Amino acid sequence: MEVTERDPVSGRETTGHEWNGIKELDTPVPRGVLMFLIVTHVWAIAWWFFVPAWPLGTTYTKGLLGVEQKRTVEAKLVEVQRDRAGWTNRIETESYEAILADEALMKTVRATGRQLFGDNCAACHGRDGKGRANYPDLTDDDWLWGGGPQNIERTLRVGINAQHPESRAGQMPAFGREKMLDRDQVGSVAAYVHSLSNPGASTPENVKQIEAGRKVFATTCAACHGEDAKGSRELGAPNLTDARWIYGGDLDTIIASVHGGRQGHMPTWDERLTTAEIRTLALYVHDLGTRAP
Repeated sequence: MEVTERDPVSGRETTGHEWNGIKELDTPVPRGVLMFLIVTHVWAIAWWFFVPAWPLGTTYTKGLLGVEQKRTVEAKLVEVQRDRAGWTNRIETESYEAILADEALMKTVRATGRQLFGDNCAACHGRDGKGRANYPDLTDDDWLWGGGPQNIERTLRVGINAQHPESRAGQMPAFGREKMLDRDQVGSVAAYVHSLSNPGASTPENVKQIEAGRKVFATTCAACHGEDAKGSRELGAPNLTDARWIYGGDLDTIIASVHGGRQGHMPTWDERLTTAEIRTLALYVHDLGTRAP
């Protein structure tokens, strides 16, 4: 007859296994753990029959509950499209004034526009719309072609210096490179333009140069930028008096612009985005430039 050994401390039987003087107790699995394991196994087996589970060649078991995630997802997509159709139809058909006056709709515009902007515009203008070197800041309410939603929509549709037949066209001639102005004239008119947004740049030492530049500006630049240098949104000519620059407003950069010219590019989105998406973006970008800080 086999005699079992009991641990003198706990009183439990041992298994007979011993490692380095330590004997293994024959301790049963706790009842709570055992019940948990049994319930989970029973539930797993039952779940095979309740929901789709087993592949059967080209099909699978459908489950007693008739639950199918594919149908659930399809139903949700249909619901989302139905909800989306409601507000996108308003974006396409209602006036900008009516949309801007509807704060609930504008909340949707801001959420959707933010995603559209991030996907299509942020590469150039930055995710916050503040632009970067050679790309305009869209948050400062300072626009080449006008910052109303209608103007922004048109710019999005046809682009600037793009291949669209109705593209906006804007170019700063290369006055120095093309020999329209000599070296001194380029330097003088650049000094004058620099002084418009930097009054402190005008000193007794360069006042004559600035005056000479003013005369060059009147005969060469005023046709686009205006006699007051405040620009023209019809021509896409920037305001030179407000210290907001795309390419830079320091004297050396202005000299480079007058000498070599500038020609920006904005792609046309007419065939890339839907009407609702373009109008949503127009509203979103307009909102960036007018929203209170």
